[in-house]
Amino acid sequence: MGDASSTPPRDPRRRAWVPGLLVMAGGVAITLFLASLQTLLGALVIALLLGILLGNSGLYTASLRPGIGGGTKRLLRAGVVLLGLQLALPDILALGPQVILLIVACVVLSFYGTLWLGRRFGLSRSGSLLMAAGFSICGASAVAGMQGIVEADDDEVASAVAMVTLYGSLMIIVLPLANAAIGLDATRFGVWSGLAVHEVAQVVAVASTAGTVALASATVVKLGRVLMLAPVAAIASIGERRRSSAGLHAATTEAGTVWPNASTPGPTTGGRMVAGSSDTGAARRSTPVVPLFVVGFLAMVVLRSLGVLPQPALDIGRTVTTILLAAGMFGLGAGIDLRRLLRTGGRFAAVGAAATTLLAGLSLLGVVVLT
Repeated sequence: MGDASSTPPRDPRRRAWVPGLLVMAGGVAITLFLASLQTLLGALVIALLLGILLGNSGLYTASLRPGIGGGTKRLLRAGVVLLGLQLALPDILALGPQVILLIVACVVLSFYGTLWLGRRFGLSRSGSLLMAAGFSICGASAVAGMQGIVEADDDEVASAVAMVTLYGSLMIIVLPLANAAIGLDATRFGVWSGLAVHEVAQVVAVASTAGTVALASATVVKLGRVLMLAPVAAIASIGERRRSSAGLHAATTEAGTVWPNASTPGPTTGGRMVAGSSDTGAARRSTPVVPLFVVGFLAMVVLRSLGVLPQPALDIGRTVTTILLAAGMFGLGAGIDLRRLLRTGGRFAAVGAAATTLLAGLSLLGVVVLT
């Protein structure tokens, strides 16, 4: 006869996630409603602000933390994967070799330039990487993708998202005024807008001031920058993996023993492992060479490029992408200490100003010389 006690219980951790996930769903619903009422703030920024409001209001109780904390990274990565459905390789290739070269050069130079600026202004390595990704590639979406690789804290993520929003919004005013003095034609202004402005929505706002020709070229150039998220994320992951391995190697050397392979057990004292390569091997495996969400992103790009998906499916994919990324941003915001964010925001603001100026100058030079 079966014993009731032999029936496997439901996973209590999954039940513990339910309240937090329900609150995230409510936060996303409010986000989408507020985003539909105006065009100044995108859905991801609104979601982040709502999350910060929750996290600093005293309403972020212990019952909500498992679901929100556990779901945040998973939702962000799923959103980045589906972001690939917005990119079609034939559209990017149609730009021509000179513009593609310009996209790659601007992303690479601004990424490493912003990384250098971040370190000079006293940001952590993870904070500098978030700023570099956000300013050189695609704003908040790139910050979300990089956050899963460098394991930055929530305050750094919030600061990076706030800065790409602030300076990208300023560019909506600055770039058209600058072009009035420079005098680029519509196509070249569109290319400059796609290269110099951080968020896709901001690019649309800037380029639309010069008409449909500028808007078309700006949008495709911007999506070309978004495509750079995959190689940049892969390179960053490899770098983090090497740093982790080097740090563990140094730690085991300092402890007095370096073990040549993962199968060799480390020395123990009183039954506790002191230093062994089985720990090292596990840590090395913790940072994959190419994160799975990057592979998924590229798979979605290929799927979109094959032309097998109908437009309604692409529209649904775009909506689901926004929902997933907004949910992740809401979760990040809930974990932010606003007082700490305000104390550290000055350095991020300085790096953001310098990075925006660097990218605008580099891209303008490239447009003038190569197009």
